[in-house]
Parts: sequence; C-alpha cells; structure tokens
Amino acid sequence: MSRELRVLNTKPRQPKPEWLRIRLGDPTNQNNLLKLIQGLNLHTVCQEARCPNIFECWANRTATFMLGGDICTRHCGFCAVGKGAPGSLDVNEPRNVAAAVRHLNLAHTVITSVNRDDLPDGGAAHWAETIRQVRALNPECKIEVLIPDFNGDQDALNTVLDAKPDVLNHNTETIARLYRRVRPDADYQQSLTLITRASDRRDREKSVMLTKSGIMVGLGEEFDEVVELMKDLRAASCDIMTIGQYLQPHARRLPVERYVTPEEFDRWRDIGMAMGFKHVQSSPLTRSSYHAREQAE
Repeated sequence: MSRELRVLNTKPRQPKPEWLRIRLGDPTNQNNLLKLIQGLNLHTVCQEARCPNIFECWANRTATFMLGGDICTRHCGFCAVGKGAPGSLDVNEPRNVAAAVRHLNLAHTVITSVNRDDLPDGGAAHWAETIRQVRALNPECKIEVLIPDFNGDQDALNTVLDAKPDVLNHNTETIARLYRRVRPDADYQQSLTLITRASDRRDREKSVMLTKSGIMVGLGEEFDEVVELMKDLRAASCDIMTIGQYLQPHARRLPVERYVTPEEFDRWRDIGMAMGFKHVQSSPLTRSSYHAREQAE
C-alpha cells in the first residue's frame, strides 16, 4: 500500500447521514442463496465489495456473480476485494454460474469479475464462455456483463462482444482528475475508449446491446466535474449511467470526503436524461447492478 493511501486513511470516518441508513431484512433468503453460491464454489460482488444493497437484492433472490476468484491484481483505493496473486481459473465456473442463474430463475443476471492482469487475455475467453453457458441454460435471461478494461486490448473486448451480452458495462468509477489516487492502475481515456469501441461495434452490427458505465461520488470531485464526465460518456455513446455514494469499506481504503445529498443526485439524473442517456440511476445507495433489470428495459 502506498504512503499516500496510508496518510489519507488517517482521516476519521464521518457519521453516515440519515439517508444512508439501511434497514436489514429477513436473512432467510440471503442464507439460502449463500448456501447455493458456496455449494457451486462461486463468488458474488455483493459479498466481496460489501454492497449496501445486499439485503434488498438477496431478499429478492438476485445477485451479481464475480468471475475469476476473489483476488484482484489491481490496487484501487476504494475496493474491498482482496489484492495479490490470483489462483488458476476454475474451468467449471461458467457452468456453475449458469446453473445458479437457472436455479434462481433470474430474468436478468449481472456478471462481473476481478481484474486478471496475470492472464494474456485478461480472462476474456473465460468471460465469453460464461456468457455462452448462461445463455444456453437460460435462453430467456438477459445477460449484463460488468467487465474490466483488459488493459486496452481490443481483441479481448471483441472476444466478450462475440458472445453477445445484452448489456456491456464498464465503470469509469471516478472523474479523470482523481484517477491516480482512486484507480492507480487504470486510465480514464482507456475506459472511455472501451465504451466507444463497444458502442461503435453495436451500431455497425445494428444490435440491441446497451452500453453502460458508473461512478462513485464523495471522493473529492466537484459537481461540475461529474457533469463533464457525463458529457464524455455520452460522447462515447454510453446508454446507461449509474451514480452512487462511495462508502469506505474498511479503514485501509480511501476515506469518504463528503456525503452527497439526495438533491444533488437528483440534479445529476435530470442533467443526464437531458443529455440523452436512456437511463440514469442516481441516488446515494445506487451501485452498478442495483435495479439493473429496470435500467435495461
């Protein structure tokens, strides 16, 4: 961990405002889903990223599956997922994800992954096989993928697009000015290029695939800087955008600089819709896959 991050984390945590209070639900469905996931040797981003909506989503028997294990090769300052050297890919994982989707009878499933910079294709072939397996076993289910940047490898992106996901999501996560602190192993323009390439191919092939991206706020950005990022995403022909409050997952991650008010989230939503986004999900508890099915309808 960098000295900069250690210094940043000396800032005491701010108390959460009332609008971030979460009501815990009945754990029965959550526990049943957890048993299924553990039995199939799967991981969910709901658990690994400590999502604040886990009780709401799991109560409705929905989850975001995470491919490639639970160790990431990158060192983002916001993320609770473990860092280090990952193990080998589980060759049964695509089939197990498909089985879980079928067991849960999902109409819309979201699949994401850790970064696997240790693999020549960043895990793209594993991604594509998972999409194919899920579709073969669940032909009526919409498939949304939240992919890494594959280090800008267009061939890797095309491998995923060849499998024809219904929604191609790649998060920009934050504004350009904060990338060095928040996403030290990533590049803002590279992320925009990925979305542009996906949108361009969609348009060339006249497919109905939607493109999507999301950010966290409360990391030190200004209101107008978020608006500028929204303009960049629309210039990349991004269809859907999510904006949510960053919540510090534990003491070794970046601190919350401020809690953004619900009124500001509403303003971003209205501005984004006026720009031409098909959908803008903007609220304190919004996360990439929160209400994902409604966003894609």
